[in-house]
Amino acid sequence: MRVPVSEEAMHDALQKVFGFKGFRPNQREVVRALLDGRDVFAVMPTGGGKSLCYQLPAVLLPGTCMVISPLIALMKDQVDGARANGIRAAYLNSSLSLADRRKVLDELESGSLDLLYVAPERFAVDSFRKLIGKVPVSMAVIDEAHCISEWGHDFRPDYLQLSSLVTMFRDVPVAGFTATATQRVQRDTLRRLALREPFTVRASFDRPNLTYSVLFKDGVDAQIVSLLRAHSGKAGIIYRTSRKSVNDTAAMLQAKGFRALAYHAGLGDEERERNQNAFIRDEVDVIVATIAFGMGIDKSNIRFVIHADMPKSIENYYQETGRAGRDGEPAHCTLLFSQGDQAKLRFFIDTMEDEGEKARALEALRKVASFASSGVCRRKALLNYFGEQYSKENCGSCDVCLGHFRSVDCTLEAQILL
Repeated sequence: MRVPVSEEAMHDALQKVFGFKGFRPNQREVVRALLDGRDVFAVMPTGGGKSLCYQLPAVLLPGTCMVISPLIALMKDQVDGARANGIRAAYLNSSLSLADRRKVLDELESGSLDLLYVAPERFAVDSFRKLIGKVPVSMAVIDEAHCISEWGHDFRPDYLQLSSLVTMFRDVPVAGFTATATQRVQRDTLRRLALREPFTVRASFDRPNLTYSVLFKDGVDAQIVSLLRAHSGKAGIIYRTSRKSVNDTAAMLQAKGFRALAYHAGLGDEERERNQNAFIRDEVDVIVATIAFGMGIDKSNIRFVIHADMPKSIENYYQETGRAGRDGEPAHCTLLFSQGDQAKLRFFIDTMEDEGEKARALEALRKVASFASSGVCRRKALLNYFGEQYSKENCGSCDVCLGHFRSVDCTLEAQILL
């Protein structure tokens, strides 16, 4: 039988465990729903405080909260942060040794964990499912829930098995969280998860403290250096598409005296973790990375994000720019755009064997190109993509609204080409 948790106990834990005097928008309602035993589906932008929405109930409810997450780096970062707050947390994924996995499973069986992060592949293992079915579970949480939808920008077949969570955990709430889901992805995700009359939250995608700019890509190294000098001494992320371009850009910046490091999946685990921690601790100013970097990284003072190559989708772009300004202070997001990047991505898309996957990738690429080349307010375009209307005529914080956007009449050239 579920014992009611009072508002006083909820706010007391918020302050004593997490150090916050009040909730951010939507957090209290989601926490309350989970404490009351309701299923939840929440679309909350990066920086909206999704992790607190399930970590707080995990502290207050008896049993272990199981969080299914696809990102190993996110798991470690979340567990480190939870432990720093005194929460009994652990994770299970392929990065652990056999001895460490056994230790975590023993802690789970003994009931000494508030939070357990697992990869979807681990959840698929029969022995683990049998074990989790025997221990007291307070709730089941799916992070990056959009991965279950074939219309999402990061569809993962191993997420499809998560539709069994509702039948597996009949007496505890099941929750799905994501930072990026269009209305179509939200509907598909809810259908696949079959949540039971869920409490649903769709927060605003507007990040008023972020300024968006698109520049024509011309001499990318010089452009990056110029942007870094404009943000001298401040923390930022530079996203590149390939591992080689990450290494080359990081080396170029180091040679010019910038405190910069590389991050991509081709680095050894130890070096990758060392570079990530150096950035989090402000030992370096800049991380040059593939999109593998930044998911769930708890660094609030990132002042700029530079996309030196074209992102694969609007969702990717929004999620990656969302890592800037999580403290609410002003931050700048710059996209360097060229038709050459579009051609490179198109080449890789053309090698896809699945026609449905290829069509979705091409449509996503078309929408990024349209966003970058359009003279429409960047904020209005982004919000419109996610089904949200922006009422102001001028946002005052994008290159279009600030008058920095330059359009060129190519009518004659187009006629000649045709």
